Amino acid sequence: MSLLRVENVDKSYGDEEVLHDVSFEMDRQDVEVIVGPSGSGKSTMLRCVNRLTEIDDGAIYLDDEEIHSIDENDLRRRVGMVFQDFNLFAHRTARGNVTLGLTEVLGLSKEEAQAKADDYLGRVGLAEQADSYPAELSGGQKQRVGIARALAMDPELILFDEPTSALDPELIGEVLEVMRDLAEGGMTMLCVTHEMGFARSAASTLTFLDEGRIVERGPPEQLFDTPEHDRTRQFLGELTDLH
Repeated sequence: MSLLRVENVDKSYGDEEVLHDVSFEMDRQDVEVIVGPSGSGKSTMLRCVNRLTEIDDGAIYLDDEEIHSIDENDLRRRVGMVFQDFNLFAHRTARGNVTLGLTEVLGLSKEEAQAKADDYLGRVGLAEQADSYPAELSGGQKQRVGIARALAMDPELILFDEPTSALDPELIGEVLEVMRDLAEGGMTMLCVTHEMGFARSAASTLTFLDEGRIVERGPPEQLFDTPEHDRTRQFLGELTDLH
C-alpha cells in the first residue's frame, strides 16, 4: 500500500490553473524529487499534500486515509515540512524552535521536549548551537534547525520546498548532506529542488512538472540520460549546464 497517493489533483487561483490532473504515488522510503520551471506548480503541489493549500478537485491519500478526514494537527505531525525561507521563530532559540511542536502538538513535557530537541539538533550537526537564536545562525544552520524541527515530530513523510534556494552557494552542501543522510536512512521524502546532483544521486523517482502537468516521471537516470519528451530534455539540459 502506498504511503502517499495523489489522484487527479487540480488547483487554480482565479483563472490561473496551477495544477492539472496531477497523479502519482509514493511508497515508504521513497525519495521523490519534483523539478520544473518557475511557476510550474511544484511548491503548490507540496502545500496541497499537507493542506496548507486546499485542492479544487481530485484527492490525496496518506496511508489510505483521505487527508481531509485526518485532523489537521495530526496531518501536520505526520507530514513534516521544511520551508524555503526557514520559517523559524526569531524570539526562540534553535532548541526552542524544535520543542514548540513537541510540547504544543505532541504534548511532551518541557524536559522530554528539550531532550528530544537536543537529540535531533545533534543529528543535524547543531549540538553546539542549541542555545543560539536564528539571528546568530547562518542560513545553512537555520535550515538544519528547520530539518531537526520536522524530524523531531517523527513524521511519516517530509516535504522539502526548495530548501537550498535561499542559501549562499557555500552553504548549500551542508543542507544537501543532511538530506542525503536522511534518504540513506530510509526517510520518505518529497522534495522540490533545483539541485540536479542531489536529484540524480538521491532520488528514487524524478518528476518533471511543467505548466501544472506531469510531463514525465521515472528513475532519475532515465529522465537525465534518455528522456522520452523533448521538453524534459531541454529543461534538464539547461539546468545541468547551469550546475
